[in-house]
Amino acid sequence: MKEVAEGSLLYLDNVHRAFDGFKAINGLSLVLAPGEMRAIIGPNGAGKTTMMDIITGKTKPDEGDVIFEGVTDLTRHDETEIANMGIGRKFQKPTVFESHTVADNLELALKAPRGPFDTLLHRTSKAEYERIDEILETIRLTERRDWLAANLSHGQKQWLEIGMLLAQEPKLLLVDEPVAGMTDDETAETAALLRRIAKTQSVVVVEHDMTFVRELDVKVTVLHEGSVLAEGTLDAVSSDQKVIEVYLGR
Repeated sequence: MKEVAEGSLLYLDNVHRAFDGFKAINGLSLVLAPGEMRAIIGPNGAGKTTMMDIITGKTKPDEGDVIFEGVTDLTRHDETEIANMGIGRKFQKPTVFESHTVADNLELALKAPRGPFDTLLHRTSKAEYERIDEILETIRLTERRDWLAANLSHGQKQWLEIGMLLAQEPKLLLVDEPVAGMTDDETAETAALLRRIAKTQSVVVVEHDMTFVRELDVKVTVLHEGSVLAEGTLDAVSSDQKVIEVYLGR
């Protein structure tokens, strides 16, 4: 294991993954520091989803290192084990319990033993109620805590699902296109939400909306054909001729 992995939260080195001869991930290397938020951009087919599948254990790489917290080889663990280590993933389409209230959704997501007897006998503690209140404040849904999730707007459902991830106390959040289908106001609020979260947790955001990426004001990694094409500020990568040719110029 290389020394650079030791101080990182997430370390990918020379990762490869092919599907029926197609190289979805081709020599991908990426380092995420503890407490860092990173935006990942790139054209369709660049490998963004496969990268997140590999990090979360849904897909195993053909070769390469995938190291969490400097010591844990994620390729040796399955999805459930990786989630329990503190890696949470939010997919593009929100998946909340629409027939339950906002607060109930968060309570169901709280990190706790989830065996059948644990669930049957569990009584919500004062600390858990306080944690729910904290999350509601973070996602700006305190006034809607008793609403059925079905009655939330699309953007509010996205925030609720992010809150459900926070209830699991992750060390790393992987967020896939969080502002797709949102209004301009919801997009701005989502950027503010992720900036609040990034004060205490690391976040990787995959997104196509460049206005939203600019609002995040973080380091940007551009993927192309399964590897890193460029990294830096949004202004820096936007002016990179290679990025213009393969992505921004399309």
